[in-house]
Amino acid sequence: MAGQRTIQVAVLGAGAVGCYYGGMLARAGHRVTLIGRPVHVEAFRKSGLHFEGLTFDERVAVEASTDASAVRGARLVLFCVKSTDTEHAAAQIAPHLDADALVVNLQNGVDNTERIQAKVSNPVIPAAVYVATEMAGPGHLKHHGRGDLVIGSSSADIKTLFEVAGVPVVLSDNVAGELWAKLVVNCAYNALSAITQLPYGRMIGGPGIREVMRDVVDESLAVAKASGVRMAPDMLARTYRIAEAMPTQYSSTAQDLARGKPTEIDHLNGYVVRRGEALGVPTPANRALHALVKLLEKKNGV
Repeated sequence: MAGQRTIQVAVLGAGAVGCYYGGMLARAGHRVTLIGRPVHVEAFRKSGLHFEGLTFDERVAVEASTDASAVRGARLVLFCVKSTDTEHAAAQIAPHLDADALVVNLQNGVDNTERIQAKVSNPVIPAAVYVATEMAGPGHLKHHGRGDLVIGSSSADIKTLFEVAGVPVVLSDNVAGELWAKLVVNCAYNALSAITQLPYGRMIGGPGIREVMRDVVDESLAVAKASGVRMAPDMLARTYRIAEAMPTQYSSTAQDLARGKPTEIDHLNGYVVRRGEALGVPTPANRALHALVKLLEKKNGV
């Protein structure tokens, strides 16, 4: 794959994350099809992807479709749907994947790769995603910070493909630990940003918030340890630093709630709670945040 000058790429779930990585590959000259909701697809077809980056603001030429069958012909498929839609979306693309296609999972959560792999026969490669983005309007992507990926150590070709496109990639022999590290960060930030409707930089300065985040991190790490997952020793410090790297970012959960959409909270704090129950690890802070977001969903009629 890395030796080819350009390849065909499909992005399943053309929201903020999918549009960022698909847009970066399209800017590098790859043929990218963004598969998403009609409101965005219409805008993509009319005037391309409006990519408002940190150092540029331009229209990027892409193909666009609302149909999962548009993955046909792609050598690389970026799987970016919400965790709540994983099985359904994987089943939709399964009949249309070319035999040599690779699927890279860019979702939140730690169990989505297995859920996708249960529905498709192609290789599914997990990746931990660190990017601050939002859809600022139909077909309009706004990038707030970072943009790096952590993928498996056997994925050197994919690393080269992304890095040529300006996306930093780290190869890891402990992707499970990296995915759990991302889950820990999401559990610490997503619900709190959603409940307060504040960006990370303002949220973390609230009275008692760092202590709540510490409790969430400690619980999540205890569940990860009981699950046999090897984690970095400095997770609390790494978690706090996210607010410095992405001070203006609202969590995806906050964005979903603000738009009256279902959130992924069942696959974030909710996952830690369920896994903790199964392993006998108490998770009261995660349970409280999960319950509050579910209550806000209900208030919104979701």
